[in-house]
Amino acid sequence: MTTESAQTDGDMDDQDWEEGASDILKTVGKQVKLWRERAGLKQAELGQCIGYSKELVSSVERGRRAPKPGFLDAADEVLSADGLLAAFKEDVEQARYPRKVRDLAKLEARAVSMGAYSNHNIQGLLQTEDYACALYSMRRPLLDEETIERYVTARMARQKILTSWPAPILSFVQEEVTLRRPLGGRVVMRRQLEWLLEVGQLRNVEIQVMPTDREDHAGMGGQLLLLDTKNGPTFGHVEIQNFNRVITSRDEIRTLEAQYGIIRAQALTPRESLTFIEKVLGET
Repeated sequence: MTTESAQTDGDMDDQDWEEGASDILKTVGKQVKLWRERAGLKQAELGQCIGYSKELVSSVERGRRAPKPGFLDAADEVLSADGLLAAFKEDVEQARYPRKVRDLAKLEARAVSMGAYSNHNIQGLLQTEDYACALYSMRRPLLDEETIERYVTARMARQKILTSWPAPILSFVQEEVTLRRPLGGRVVMRRQLEWLLEVGQLRNVEIQVMPTDREDHAGMGGQLLLLDTKNGPTFGHVEIQNFNRVITSRDEIRTLEAQYGIIRAQALTPRESLTFIEKVLGET
């Protein structure tokens, strides 16, 4: 893996998504068109039957849009495809994710433990859908609605690591400010804090809060991520703005591991942190 082949919560461009995904979407689109023509339906007629616009059907058939599972299920039934169109759902869902997310998801799927320090927003694996949507909606330059939907879907899909089995040991340290900054508004933030309290009850998850009043802080260099994979190396990841780097050098990994260990020691304990999050929720 190159030093810039994966990304956690930074921006992702359309080129990342197109690589490897275009062929899948074109294949699915051709199949939809083949079954539609076999049924003697026009694009507008198929759209009317399955509850989608003619324009969307056209975009799917040309491989320009990734059909949602409901689209494929409905088209399969209307076109009597005997499950052949519905069978593409998993492939299409993977194709909807940007390449960098797919790379990161592969690493996370191999992880036996993970540690993440976040200093400007809630860590991606802990975000609610509304919170993630708010983050992507405020990006500059602005993202279109389709791109936002694709990125949010990809981020939510990565969260299966929280409840996967065998369960990886997951550790998160959140800066206090990330709990108080009302991204998306009060309602979105309240639900986000409630979700942190729920996830924090999982046996394999520990959430810690780094209070703002700490005079000594090992995380001033920025956020970081450590992934320890089964029967493999440990990967590190750091990012700032749109620049990110996957770290494989053992010396650099040791430095990040030492940093993260000190950060955890300086933060509130997991139990103290959940109490702190409850307090912030009551104030939000």
